[in-house]
Amino acid sequence: MAVTGLYVGRFQPFHLGHLEVIKLILSKVDELVVVIGSAQYSHTEKNPFTAGERVMMVREAMKEAKISLDKVQVTPVTDIGVHSIWASHVASYVGKYDIVFSNDPLTTQLFREAGVRVEKIPFFRREVYSATEIRRRVLLNQDWGELVPKSVGKVIDSVDGVERIKMLAQTDNPF
Repeated sequence: MAVTGLYVGRFQPFHLGHLEVIKLILSKVDELVVVIGSAQYSHTEKNPFTAGERVMMVREAMKEAKISLDKVQVTPVTDIGVHSIWASHVASYVGKYDIVFSNDPLTTQLFREAGVRVEKIPFFRREVYSATEIRRRVLLNQDWGELVPKSVGKVIDSVDGVERIKMLAQTDNPF
């Protein structure tokens, strides 16, 4: 029987650390559902990219890494603001899964309360591979491209993501 894993992230943007986690998870499961969390947020300093842009980033990174998209489903999921039913909300978007991979304490607790096995994942050079660090480097005109797959850099460039990040950092955005 095939084992399906679930990996939740905001991916603002998707980076090489995320890619390493996906490779590791795929060595443990037959299929993987990558959940684009907080899908309703975009165009804010912390969440500059749309759900669709983040889906493109993940899918293009998978292609570049020669990971079969037959084994990976990428699904945006909105937040609902009611923690007690969040795990069932995710299931309504993605279908059946057997194990969740997460280091986030709240995510871990919510899935465990729903009766789902949760496994921690290692961080890969967390001091460098972080979306916050990438956005910081963009704002300081430093090299951020070395932290993302080349295909993700192309997606960011195609949506004028660097300028968007810089503009959002200067805007009083109420969202």
